Amino acid sequence: MGKQEQAAFSAYRAEVANRIPLDAQEEHRLAERWRAGDHRAGRELVEACLPFVIGIAFEYRRWGIPLEDIVQEGNIGLLKAASRFDPERGCRLATYAAYWIRAEIREYVVRDYRIVRLGSSKSERRALRIYRRTRERDPKVLAQLSGLSEAKVEQLMPLLAARDARLDHAPADGLAPADRLAAPLPTPEEATSAAQEKHRMQRALDRAISELGPRERTIAERRWLTEEPQTLEQLGGDFGVSKERVRQLEERAKKLMRTRVEELTREPALAQSA
Repeated sequence: MGKQEQAAFSAYRAEVANRIPLDAQEEHRLAERWRAGDHRAGRELVEACLPFVIGIAFEYRRWGIPLEDIVQEGNIGLLKAASRFDPERGCRLATYAAYWIRAEIREYVVRDYRIVRLGSSKSERRALRIYRRTRERDPKVLAQLSGLSEAKVEQLMPLLAARDARLDHAPADGLAPADRLAAPLPTPEEATSAAQEKHRMQRALDRAISELGPRERTIAERRWLTEEPQTLEQLGGDFGVSKERVRQLEERAKKLMRTRVEELTREPALAQSA
């Protein structure tokens, strides 16, 4: 990338970094307007997620692809996600778009870019020829034979030793290289469903805790719902009972909550409110 392109991309990153993220309410409002045909609202919605695209793009830098190309493809994925986004499903656009952003980047890598670019200098080509002829794996020896620095040979050694392969070709007993570019994510529909289920379970848990007796509820809150749980001995001192008695109360609370959460999650009203 030339100096002008670098400057332009740096300016773009600086501009994007200064964007203020939307809160859930504002995002929902813009999404509704966008679905009704308001293109200005759609632009605001998409632009607020541009920093998220850059964050994902950085995951792919190790493959030697120009970052600005990755970001451009990720932005295309973001636009595709925005065109399908339904705010009524209880999922934020960034969460929904992650699948489309990564999918677009992965397709670009497979379709248009050759990852291994070796032999861009005379010394590198000499090192490649020597390695193919001798299979020399000692960086110091290969550096002496090729004229490269030892540090450069150590950097190139993984590429020298690796076999070039099609990104979309999978061996019989493994994954295609493209499938290892980044960890697979759930589809937008799966992510939305998981978020709804988590919300439903949290509501059931909150109601179950509220229905416990005073001591059981205090034990639940101090033992399970805090970053620094109290010990049974500490709670026993507060209640004026033995540590064993607190343990019995805790087990009783667990049993009551398991039963009540199972009952609540089966209630249609709770499922509809999720």
